[in-house]
Amino acid sequence: MTVSEPVARPLTARDPRLAPWRAFMLAHARVSRRLDEELRAEHDVSFAEYDALLTIAQAPNRRIRMGQLAEEVLLSKSGVTRLIDRLVGDGLVERSVCMADGRGAEAVLTERGLVRLRAASRTHLRGISEHFLAVVDPSDLDTLERSMTAMARQAGPGEGEPARCAADGPDTSTPNGGR
Repeated sequence: MTVSEPVARPLTARDPRLAPWRAFMLAHARVSRRLDEELRAEHDVSFAEYDALLTIAQAPNRRIRMGQLAEEVLLSKSGVTRLIDRLVGDGLVERSVCMADGRGAEAVLTERGLVRLRAASRTHLRGISEHFLAVVDPSDLDTLERSMTAMARQAGPGEGEPARCAADGPDTSTPNGGR
């Protein structure tokens, strides 16, 4: 006799197994909105701008290809272009030619951008503490991390992993703002 794995029943719109998914989506939307409101009120920077500044800050030499940035902040290339346009206009980021091969554009964090990021990171980390860590049982954190990591891995990297321009390792002097 052959033992086979049970076949999962297909989902329907009223399937109770959708409850965790709906709760995840609602929590993500509300917490992201709160973080955005707090960052805007205290630092005049949106959650998306903060995420982009943090991603650039954590890249080698604080510079990253635009395509790589789009992958990491989950925006389209045109969305990243508009976001970077705003950050360039505010003096927080500069555009540069790729140092490694001279092709493509990079976003480079300015000193002013690093200062703004460091100030905003205190607000962002406080928000994570208040809106996420305060309501998740500490004994559930490992399970939650494993589940979210597995989900992200299963979903795949998206359109691929574009190469970084700079060959150095990450700059460790930047804040770890905990996306």
